[in-house]
Amino acid sequence: MIPLIILCLLLGASCVLPPVDTSPPSNPSAPTEPDWTPTPSEQDQPLPDFISVVSKVKPSVVAINTKTVTYFFNQPFTQEGAGSGWIIDNKGYIVTNNHVVEGAQSITVTLDDGRTFPATIVGTDFLTDLAVVKINAANLIEASGGDSAELMLGEWVLAIGNSLGLGVTPSEGIVRSLGASVTISPGQTLHDLIGTSAAINPGNSGGPLVNMRGEVVGITSVKISMVGVEAMGWAISINSAMPIITELINAGHVTRPYLGVSYSDVNPYLVWQNNLAIQEGIFVAEIIPGYPAEEAGLEAGDVIIGFNGEEIANTGDFIQALTPCQIGQKVEIVYWRGNNKITTYATLTESPPP
Repeated sequence: MIPLIILCLLLGASCVLPPVDTSPPSNPSAPTEPDWTPTPSEQDQPLPDFISVVSKVKPSVVAINTKTVTYFFNQPFTQEGAGSGWIIDNKGYIVTNNHVVEGAQSITVTLDDGRTFPATIVGTDFLTDLAVVKINAANLIEASGGDSAELMLGEWVLAIGNSLGLGVTPSEGIVRSLGASVTISPGQTLHDLIGTSAAINPGNSGGPLVNMRGEVVGITSVKISMVGVEAMGWAISINSAMPIITELINAGHVTRPYLGVSYSDVNPYLVWQNNLAIQEGIFVAEIIPGYPAEEAGLEAGDVIIGFNGEEIANTGDFIQALTPCQIGQKVEIVYWRGNNKITTYATLTESPPP
């Protein structure tokens, strides 16, 4: 206002200043609602009843302890391991993970009531990380099977197992993902996994993942353990596991289509040692006599780069391409021998017993 006052004085004229508006600013774009109230909370939603689920399932869950003897400079060393399992049949059949019992010289099963029994391996399957063991015991309580196809994201689940080898305990969580695939090791990728936020620790492997009806919907198998990663555990879905479990109980092993080769990933050492023309594929180390690879003309030293229309860069690719094939199916195989790229055909047969 100072410039206006000075201008009025200089002109020698009267000057009237405009009145100053001291009222608060209005905001016509944000009308108020005097009668508004917050939506009342739903008071009748029940909390999850973990107690009844644990009471139902825990008698069917077992602790598994193993002993494996290895030799170092001809001296025996005993390594102990712990895992979990669940009773699938009151005849004594118990489901667990292959990695829990693999290579074990002795297996001991402790029931929920404290009884302990030696166990024998009925069958194992490396590719799906599943195994079945058996005990001779009476008064066993088998777990109820569920339908993993009915699971939904966010649904409550419980993982029950021999966590850290300290006894069978439950941990709660939700379903984080469905149909996941996780690579465990070269040549071993688990598929159709249920991701869960339930705490999974060493010793939980092989135990059941159950829904709020106390039904087994998965078999706890693996977790990611690294700095900055939490609640990243997976269970094998029961719908994928049951056909494998059934074969293990019926036959002691899983029958799959078979080519008849032993192989490994192509690596820089193999490229140098065998003067290979390519840097990727699976290196054929051995041909099993009498099986399709021999009949198709494959030889040790060949490098397979294509199988049944799929490109093969490593053992994982090969297993993934072979798994959906059928026994008796004719497949195309593309491979390198020296500097020559060759195509041949083989009719897959049944895999031999392990």
